[in-house]
Amino acid sequence: MPHSPLFDALILGVVEGLTEFLPISSTGHLILAGDLLGFNDDRGKLFEIVIQSGAILAVIWEYRHRLRSVLCNAAHDVAARRFLSNLGIAFLPLAVLGLAFGKAIKAHLFNPVFVATTFILGGLIILWAERREHRIRVVELDALTPADALKLGLAQACALLPGTSRSGATIIGGLLFGLSRKAATEFSFFLAIPTLGLATLYQLYKERHLLVWDDLGLWVVGFLSAFASAFLCVRWLLRYIASHDFTLFAWYRIAFGLVVLATWQAGWVDWSAA
Repeated sequence: MPHSPLFDALILGVVEGLTEFLPISSTGHLILAGDLLGFNDDRGKLFEIVIQSGAILAVIWEYRHRLRSVLCNAAHDVAARRFLSNLGIAFLPLAVLGLAFGKAIKAHLFNPVFVATTFILGGLIILWAERREHRIRVVELDALTPADALKLGLAQACALLPGTSRSGATIIGGLLFGLSRKAATEFSFFLAIPTLGLATLYQLYKERHLLVWDDLGLWVVGFLSAFASAFLCVRWLLRYIASHDFTLFAWYRIAFGLVVLATWQAGWVDWSAA
């Protein structure tokens, strides 16, 4: 049955918003959704990257009061400056390693077996992290040190490997480094702002030849649906982790890894087209 491009944009926006901040890899889900909708060409891949801005705006809106306070008080507030510097420190590893190895990773590691392996391995790591004894030393983000920020940045850099999940690597890394679930989750939210924001701008510039006015409606629908679904997901996740761990997401990752292998073997999804 034929369907509207605007409907495709709506679905992909919802998928992006619901998966960007959960430890389940938004990229993997967008590959599957884009392939099933037949929106997986270069234009579709650029669309998937650009709608991340809707998810970013959801975090900015949810934490608008705190972000406004940090930016307004950075000139004279030590805690505000430390918060901003920690974000900068945590952003650097992914930026540097991405520029150095991004092309090689995309050329050699974006294949079905590797994607499935990282999904499943990531799930097993989450199970291990949740079953070990937690020694929490950072309850709130104000207690985060530059060394903590660097370690979290190195954890986020693992997301260069397809299927890993940027938020998952940051959150689970935070748990292993002694952050509370709330602190690790919130830092992954804040770190998404420079990480996804600059990645979106870079891709827009790099692929600017694919931008046409006729696609404006697609961008608007995708942006709004990503914003709305990400906003709801962020609020839900904060409530969820108040009384639950991440085990549910671990089992989901393992199941999704098996789905990747099954759909690839059956020829239903071209996972190498990430």
